[in-house]
Amino acid sequence: MQQSYLEIDGAMGEGGGQVLRTALALSICTGKAFRISQIRAGRKKPGLQRQHLTAVRAARDISGAELEGDEIGSTTLTFVPSGLWSGNYHFAIGTAGSTTLVLQTVLYPLLLAEGESRVTLTGGTHNIHAPPYDFLVQVFLPILNRMGPQVTVSLDRYGFYPTGGGQLTVHITPTPKLSGISLMERGKIIAHQARALITRIPEHVALRELERVAKKLKWSEDCLHHCPLSRDQGQGNVLLLEVQSEHITEIFTGFAQRGVRAEAVADGAIKMAKSYLASEVPVGEYLADQLLLPLALAGEGEFITLAPSRHTLTNMQVIQMFLSVSFTQSQLRRDAWKIQVVQDKSWTPKAL
Repeated sequence: MQQSYLEIDGAMGEGGGQVLRTALALSICTGKAFRISQIRAGRKKPGLQRQHLTAVRAARDISGAELEGDEIGSTTLTFVPSGLWSGNYHFAIGTAGSTTLVLQTVLYPLLLAEGESRVTLTGGTHNIHAPPYDFLVQVFLPILNRMGPQVTVSLDRYGFYPTGGGQLTVHITPTPKLSGISLMERGKIIAHQARALITRIPEHVALRELERVAKKLKWSEDCLHHCPLSRDQGQGNVLLLEVQSEHITEIFTGFAQRGVRAEAVADGAIKMAKSYLASEVPVGEYLADQLLLPLALAGEGEFITLAPSRHTLTNMQVIQMFLSVSFTQSQLRRDAWKIQVVQDKSWTPKAL
């Protein structure tokens, strides 16, 4: 019998790697094969890069998929899953590519597998344009674990851009069915803190970042933490602004880059934190994007967030190609939107 494929335009919406990662995860969860063209057409270097190729082959390893087009620079890929196996896996990116983005690809299928899994990932743990380890553990996983599974992640070694070399170890205890959640209020702000991680970079860089936070957010000195790492952790600097509320925690990140002053690194994170605090919404922009897929697999859920980004809207499009769900978006006020996930009751999520 001739194989049928979902045809996906990788240039849709913001045209980045998220289109591919979401398609890979949901292909395994639903058993639907797909063919994607124009992969990462919206990026300076289109096509599969090392991080994306690692995600593709990780998806193949847990699903026994047949592949065509899995090579560096390829702008087309065919993916045909044939099963789903829990187990012990090790995925090495070989560069500073994001371990957390590769994890996104295999996490959701393994949540539906029949047994526990242990996944080791090597590469970058703190990358610009990707959720850092701290966001994963302190912001996202506490919410995901409320939906039924139990997922823990340990940081074995930091990995900063451009050298990488970091490692995460993930333990996944699946659940028979994901439960929907409602995140409509964040409650009172309980605590906030700033942490400047730094290694093999002059210490004054971290201190200047923290001074900027104190000046612009009016946070007291006891909330500012200079966190030097041992030299064997590579070379890098990351500023993490954590806001802990009654019902949720959010983290806003500034990544050091060559030629960018410490004050500018801090200002980027401060701007995001200020916007979030002023809006009084529970879910920040990046967390909103992360919540779509698990809520779609659960078939229900709702949250209040900032105005949906193009990235979020694109992710909705890809999800609806695989799952019979709808997303409703309602603007509550200038800087607050309600997003609700509703499932077609005739459809039940099931991995191969």
